[in-house]
Amino acid sequence: MRTLGVLALVLQAPGGAASQGAVGSTTDIVELVVRSSPVIKVVLLFLALFSVASWAVILFKLWSFRRAEKHTTVFLDVFRKSSKFSEVQAVCRTLGDSPLVGIFQTGYAELNGQLRPPAGGNPGNPSGVATRPTLKSLPAVDRALLRATAVELTKLERRLPFLATTASITPFIGLFGTVWGIMAAFQNIGQVGSTNLAVVAPGIAEALIATAAGLFAAIPAVYFYNAFTNRVKLFATEMDDFSLEFLNIAEKNFT
Repeated sequence: MRTLGVLALVLQAPGGAASQGAVGSTTDIVELVVRSSPVIKVVLLFLALFSVASWAVILFKLWSFRRAEKHTTVFLDVFRKSSKFSEVQAVCRTLGDSPLVGIFQTGYAELNGQLRPPAGGNPGNPSGVATRPTLKSLPAVDRALLRATAVELTKLERRLPFLATTASITPFIGLFGTVWGIMAAFQNIGQVGSTNLAVVAPGIAEALIATAAGLFAAIPAVYFYNAFTNRVKLFATEMDDFSLEFLNIAEKNFT
């Protein structure tokens, strides 16, 4: 009954006291960080660096993927409405953030290399009458598109491994700081010779800050790594579809 009475008094406290308690808790956390041991401070510094770097990667990838999606939509519209590959090639410079542009330019270069007539003329056509250009090897065009797809996937996946590293390593760095802080807390208990909560709590609180910081760095990295990986898979599907579409056009017109 006595405990229930204390809880009732706490719940009936005015809202101003609650807000002061929130500000006080924030101040207490800052004080704990300031009073923490050098090892904990080094751990927190490493976690802060990982967190800042991962957020920089996240913001950059969000921006680059958004531009890639926008340019891809415009490029596909131009590609499907154009009657000549040369018309598509003319707009590639303005849509360079789309991974499909790199694939198209590689396929277009392979087509030009195979369709270009030899320097000495065509000995199989002595009459000089213009003939329909034909591909020497459609599988060679397919291989060129596959190589370009691999290159574009590598570009899309750039810096994503850092997010995976952050997601996997920062909880362990935070756990190391927590273990170190708890060891220091137990040593302090042994020196003081008391298990009073006022003696034990500050050391354990300092130790748990490292774990909280590790989770703060890891959780966004895990979420955005999975989100970006899924978007890369969607880009890969679009690139495969575009390669097949390019091959169909090349086979229909040049074989």
